Amino acid sequence: METSTTITDMNADSLAECGRYLDLQDLSNMAMSCKFLKAVAYSDSIWQRWFSGHCPQQMLSTFSQASGVRESYLARRTALRQFKFVDPLAAKFRTDAKPFNHLLLDKNNDIVFSQGSMIQMIKMGSGFSGRDFLVTLNDHKARITCMRLFPLSETSVFRSKTQQEENVLVTSSCDHSIRLWRKGSCQRCFKGHNGPVSTLSDKLLGDGSGKVFASGGEDGTVRLWSLSSSGKRGQQALKATLYGHTKPVKLMSVAGHKTSLLVTISKDSKVRVWDTTTSAVRSSCCVGMTSVLSAPVDMKFDESLLYVAAGSSVATIDLRTMQRVITAAIGQHKVYSFDILPSKSLICTGGYDKAMLWDIRKSQGTLKAEPVIELDGHIGPVTLVHMDPYKIVTGGPEDDHVSVWEVETGTQTNTWVCSSDEEPNSNAGCSAMAVDGCRFVTASCGREDGLVWFRDFTDATCPVSSSSHEDKPSSKFWDPQSYSDTENSDD
Repeated sequence: METSTTITDMNADSLAECGRYLDLQDLSNMAMSCKFLKAVAYSDSIWQRWFSGHCPQQMLSTFSQASGVRESYLARRTALRQFKFVDPLAAKFRTDAKPFNHLLLDKNNDIVFSQGSMIQMIKMGSGFSGRDFLVTLNDHKARITCMRLFPLSETSVFRSKTQQEENVLVTSSCDHSIRLWRKGSCQRCFKGHNGPVSTLSDKLLGDGSGKVFASGGEDGTVRLWSLSSSGKRGQQALKATLYGHTKPVKLMSVAGHKTSLLVTISKDSKVRVWDTTTSAVRSSCCVGMTSVLSAPVDMKFDESLLYVAAGSSVATIDLRTMQRVITAAIGQHKVYSFDILPSKSLICTGGYDKAMLWDIRKSQGTLKAEPVIELDGHIGPVTLVHMDPYKIVTGGPEDDHVSVWEVETGTQTNTWVCSSDEEPNSNAGCSAMAVDGCRFVTASCGREDGLVWFRDFTDATCPVSSSSHEDKPSSKFWDPQSYSDTENSDD
């Protein structure tokens, strides 16, 4: 009788040797398959590679042998993503004293921001020097209203697999135009709106090679544009014009459960859902309508559930029925910003002088939702909120520091200055912020100049003292590893 051999019949040490070449996601999948493979996936021989490869040399001898290599690696990885260190790699850049409208952080560490009609790109990979270190894009003739990064591989500009991880920048402006940028210059110009272009879709719509992006304008129209069209001026790029809104379009987002569905909200609080696969170009593309009670602030998606911050609350609408499911957060004051973390059923809203954390599950079936945690200590409105599985980062235009909080407990773990040391009383708060994993960037505008701060915790080694925020709640941590594009900067 023949017997079959399975992977569990292999020697555990041999499997562990193979496991050294897996990434974290594959190791996680391996651990969930069965008890035997879980034991292999948790073995020190696998995790020693990860720990030694991602931990600074001076820390390799300090990890606890009692807790194991895997636990030590994961603990450090979590602490880095919670910004629980005082010595990140830091760099500050001075700009004109103009308000910052938008700020993006690309995956290759490039920083993109707009001030009025001007866009600037800071090439972090250039070593803070050289002609290509700071790139200025000034083709727009009026204020930038929106900036998005889309995958280069999904556009006609894509040429080879070496560009697989690159993005292209798309911007809209009050000059009635949309522009696509790459390598420091405008590659496409899209025109069609009969007024300022107010917003762009957060993702591309559709599947395969025929993807499009959407724009909304002060003229009340929604327009679909192809990124596959050729020509400097984007000829033949306009694929459809969708009519239905009677007021300027303020917000738009692609549905989480179906990439062909586009949701738009106008300034009069009307919500419309469009099926962008429909060939018709007028109002027949609209497949759902509803409204929110107050002026919309922002919206987020979790699959088919649409979360809309408006007035003093966050409402949840199920796109499958176009019915309001719950009011997930109700505050006494205006909501200035918000973010969601569906995996933990959490919403964080920015209010006045504080942010609030809400548990969506506790809001179901109640007449009035209550926050589970209040994140106090801010000055003025909290207009900037970022939330991921590790942390919450909050800030606002009247507060010259951003705060970092643990998601699980709401405990404040760190604070970081975002204004200039040389203008301590300039009231230059945080006007823009971008967070990505172990990195974040802030922008503030003072009386004398604008300031962009970049911080990267990947190689940080000095943890925050556990008593720092207890003993000195107003203490602001500083980073010794800093660089500046100004000669007179003293960090």
